[in-house]
Amino acid sequence: MTEHDHIVFVIDDDIRIQEAVEELLASHEIHAVVFGSAGDYIDAEKPDIPSCLVLDVELPDINGLDLQRQIAEGDHPPIVFITGHGDIPSSVSAIKQGAVDFLTKPFSDGDLMTAVRAAIAQDRQQRSQRADLELLRQRYARLTPREREVMPLVVSGLLNKQAAAKLGISEVTLQIHRRNVMQKMAAASLADLVRIAERLEMPVTHSRRAGGS
Repeated sequence: MTEHDHIVFVIDDDIRIQEAVEELLASHEIHAVVFGSAGDYIDAEKPDIPSCLVLDVELPDINGLDLQRQIAEGDHPPIVFITGHGDIPSSVSAIKQGAVDFLTKPFSDGDLMTAVRAAIAQDRQQRSQRADLELLRQRYARLTPREREVMPLVVSGLLNKQAAAKLGISEVTLQIHRRNVMQKMAAASLADLVRIAERLEMPVTHSRRAGGS
């Protein structure tokens, strides 16, 4: 499976649906792996590439909506639900939990392909965002303890002399730490560093007014 740059997992206990969806995806040069139950999918080894999950609601071992809730806490492929027993509450629940679409059988080939492509594109974007965040975390881990004290003060908008006073250090020393933070975090500007701090969910508890101007 690893020779492909994306993949679709299909979970449906109806062999006819499995074959139809697999053939449809193959006709669009999309590799698919089919499973007859949620348990088979959970136990299977999966390649670490962009993917989506085409998931039936009624399965022999677990309800598809329950599976969606079970895997919600981890990194999982975006889900496209397919069902022969669709109802409004189920579809609303699925979409609220993040499903890309909720298709009722018989669905059109076009509708399924649109949903699958959207799901794969979403997974690519989410993977990219997770990779970017991990890189920021690695950079942050390389900061010294003092630099970790300096960074939230800088992004809060404090002047150098205010931040220095907060830490009980000289303004020159503060400027050195600030420069090191900018370099280690690969921030091109203060605005860039502020965005990085937001991505890292760094709490900012100080303001420029607190220490004077």
